Amino acid sequence: MPYVLALDAGTTSCRALIFDETGPVCQIAQREFRQHYPQPGWVEHNAHDIWETQLSVARQAIEQQGIHARDLAAVGITNQRETTIVWDRKTGQPICPAIVWQDRRTAPMCDRLRRDGVEGLVTERTGLVLDAYFSATKVAWILDNVSGARERAAAGKLAFGTVDTWLIWNLTKGKSHLTDVTNASRTQLFNIHTRQWDAELLSLFGIPRAMLPDVCESSGQLAEVAAEQFGAAIPIAGIAGDQQAALFGQLCVHRGETKTTYGTGCFMLQHTGDTPVASRSRLITTIAAAPAGQVAYALEGSVFIGGAVVQWLRDGLRAIVSSEEIRDLAGSVPDSGGVYFVPAFAGLGAPYWDANARGMIIGLTQGTTVAHIARAAVESIAHQVADLAAAMQSDSGVTLPEMKVDGGATRDDLLLQFQSDLLHVPLVRPAVTETTARGAAFLAGLAAGVWTDVSQLATLEKIDRRFEPRMDQAVVTQARERWKRAVSRCKNWEGDE
Repeated sequence: MPYVLALDAGTTSCRALIFDETGPVCQIAQREFRQHYPQPGWVEHNAHDIWETQLSVARQAIEQQGIHARDLAAVGITNQRETTIVWDRKTGQPICPAIVWQDRRTAPMCDRLRRDGVEGLVTERTGLVLDAYFSATKVAWILDNVSGARERAAAGKLAFGTVDTWLIWNLTKGKSHLTDVTNASRTQLFNIHTRQWDAELLSLFGIPRAMLPDVCESSGQLAEVAAEQFGAAIPIAGIAGDQQAALFGQLCVHRGETKTTYGTGCFMLQHTGDTPVASRSRLITTIAAAPAGQVAYALEGSVFIGGAVVQWLRDGLRAIVSSEEIRDLAGSVPDSGGVYFVPAFAGLGAPYWDANARGMIIGLTQGTTVAHIARAAVESIAHQVADLAAAMQSDSGVTLPEMKVDGGATRDDLLLQFQSDLLHVPLVRPAVTETTARGAAFLAGLAAGVWTDVSQLATLEKIDRRFEPRMDQAVVTQARERWKRAVSRCKNWEGDE
């Protein structure tokens, strides 16, 4: 039986999952790596930590499954997007810490560019709003703030990559400097219409073409893992940014099909077919992952702090010892007691795009307990996703018949029931919730011949549970109105009065 290895390099951990041709997860290994917060609004990773953690869990999964690397038909890679790494081509050493997608240090640069009137050009070419979220200003910051970096980059001595590119560079021992179209489309340097690096955008951000990777499709014979990594050479046959991988893993491959991933952040993607749809609601137009030779696009809304709010309750507030405790604590009260929690720790993402917003808990009374705050934290995830759904329906004109969900937080039935109530549509939780890794595996397995086409993949689908809306609509309306009032109070907190 052929196996496919999926490498899933997330924001807080790396995982390796092994799938067989019948579709379920056969084996999984996972390990967290350190997060670094050197200044308020800054988020960094040690790029070596990402690589070493990913390599170790991959080896662990292969060993636990009791197979040899020769048994792997292909490797698929999926990754946290936008996180920016620059390294020396000769030594392979990063020249500074990786700047994570959540990092807000380049917000002033985005403000300056916005004042210069270039946001329209950027959005038209890339489908993205001008924001510190994306890679372009992060690369520019590195070139401007690391001694000698700009000169070395212009001379072709430095390489830039998102996490997929960094992993491929190391897996291939520096032979392949590569990214796929989905990750390229998140850099703010890639023209999603021509599907090429855009010379005018490179000039605008001051980034030399010489440091950029080659761009490939999301599925195909793309590169090869060096034999010494796992004991045999293995084709890298699938690459996709995590949210595009999840969209494909949920088999949302037709116009209007929609999924939301509940991870560190929350990401709603709706397939728009082979044509990009320009957003009027400040959503993102992005390239979707597709089998070799196919072109696909999606609308996307991004919530910066989703499941990460639970991590903050654990590590920051120390209200819980483990993330799993949130379900019992939040479920111990019937509602939030009028408490609303806007977790704008790193600003607000879509549809607000407010880098100056900051987190807020409002509605506290003497009767408020930590359980109410926990409940409000869980409900904040659903409210932010509901904001995305409203914007997406406005842009696409598609009324959701249902929404597919995945990610770690979807183990929380309370969250999913509340989400179904807010959206007033059914939510579908698959039996295999590891859809991000599964999407990478599907893309790789299609290219390697493990599966023949998407229709065969559809036969592997199994549903765990459907959540149907049941809350009175008047209660939902009041909750949404109060949420919007809470958001309005935390916006532009760090901005000018």
